[in-house]
Formats: sequence, structure tokens, C-alpha cells
Amino acid sequence: MSLKEKHRNHEFTITVELDPPKSASSVKTQEEASRLEGWIDAVNIADCPMAKLRMSPIALSHIIQEKYHTLETIFHLTCRDRNLLGLQAELLGAAALGVNNILTLTGDDPSIGDHPQAHPVYELDSTGLIEAAKTLNSGYDCAGNALDTPSHFYIGTTANPNAEDLDSEILRLEKKKEAGAEFIQTQPIFDISAARRFLEAAEELDMPVLFGVLPLKSEKMARYLHEKVPGIVIPADMIRRMAEGGKKAGTEIAAHTSEEIRSLGAAGVHIMPLNDIGTVLTIVQQLRMN
Repeated sequence: MSLKEKHRNHEFTITVELDPPKSASSVKTQEEASRLEGWIDAVNIADCPMAKLRMSPIALSHIIQEKYHTLETIFHLTCRDRNLLGLQAELLGAAALGVNNILTLTGDDPSIGDHPQAHPVYELDSTGLIEAAKTLNSGYDCAGNALDTPSHFYIGTTANPNAEDLDSEILRLEKKKEAGAEFIQTQPIFDISAARRFLEAAEELDMPVLFGVLPLKSEKMARYLHEKVPGIVIPADMIRRMAEGGKKAGTEIAAHTSEEIRSLGAAGVHIMPLNDIGTVLTIVQQLRMN
């Protein structure tokens, strides 16, 4: 059963974000995927995250799906590096390879990455990319020309459940749904009340929501995320727990948060492991066994 079918059947799904390698070999990421097979529903493969050179997410997604048949992928595609023609070409290639779940993103500016001399494109924004994918699904390209075979993308978008202006965030999502977005993966959530508010506000959208879960590793990490990263709010009592319990407390918090998200009736969780697959397995095994 595909990820899209699971969401239609209201099954609780678990996705995990993996960083593609800065390498011509996919062995490292394949090994990570092999440890997750059978426990999760899909892995997200980022598109040069933080504007740092990495392997093509479409190629890597295809490799993983070919090797691990029970594990789907969600490839990220950004508007940073390609114009309208290039984005459509990438999408048609992904469709031909059977890589059908996409997360649409604007993308980080190259100035913050390891190739600051690279020129950004941004001919489309993420909403425009959603429209392009939906158009290909309808059997046409963005110039109105018929395709020999249409694509079948399950189109995802992002959201910030911690947004100060939640009404504006929901309005933005309404426009993305109109453009063709079908499911949502959010930034990390640490305060379950924020998740509850977001689900209530987004109820009329009728889109599956997978809340981000980021296992904390230290008090220092918690404070940095809370103070320096826009869109992330970590309650004071959680920071105190991290000061007392360190990484173990962070794993417990993530597992408990995931359980609470499931109890709210959300479509799933999206775990961001920061290359710590062991912690992911601890969280996921607890979820699957309860």
C-alpha cells in the first residue's frame, strides 16, 4: 500500500529524513535505510540541504526503492537550482523512475552553503512548483502541451505549526492546496498544545499532517534551537529536562511527543534524526509496539 493510500485509509505513518551523501556512492544512505526497513513507511531524501552539495535526491530515492521494496521515498525538490524547464524535466525523470512522493520547497540560498559562488534561480516559488507537478499529473506540461504519459505525484508541502500568526500560515496552506498540495510535513514540534492548535486550525483543509519530531541531544542544542532557529519553540521545562538527562532525556521526549501526536489523530510523524538512526529506531519501535 502506498503512502497516499495509507493516508486515505487514515493509517498513522512514520517518515524519517535522511541526508544524501556528498559522494558518488550511496552505500552509507542505503545502510541507514536498511536499518529502518520494516519499521517506517517512507524516508525523505533532501535536495542539497543548507545549500550544500549532495547526491541527487531523485537518483538516491530510486536506488532505495529498488533495493528496499517495502520502503517508499519522498524526494525533496527545490526551486533554487532549476528554471521551469529544468524542474519539469526533473519531475518527468522522477516519474519514469517510479519516485512519486515529492516535498516541494523553495530551497536555501547558495550564499549560506559550500558553493556561495553558485547563482540561485528561484524562477518559481514552492507554490509554483506544486502547480507544475499538478499540471504534469493532469497530462500536460506548463506550456499547455500534452504529455504522452502523465505523472502520478503525491505532492507534499511544509508548514510551521509554531507560527505566531497561525491564520496567515493556514491561508498560505489554503493557497498551496488550491495549487495542488495533498499532504503536509511540519517543522519540529515540542509543545503538543501547538500541534493541537494547528490541527484545529487546519481541519477544514482536510490534508494529512505529519508533525516534525526532532530528538534533542543536549541542553546546548535545545537552547540553540529555541533561541536561534525561527519557527522552533522549546518549553522551559523541556530544556530543564535536557540539562538533567542529556541525550537519553531527548530520546524520551521525542518518543513521548510522537505518542501524543498519534493520540491527537494526526496522519503521522516526520522524524529528523540528525544522522542518529539508533535513536530513531528506539522511538519507532516504541511507537509500533504500543
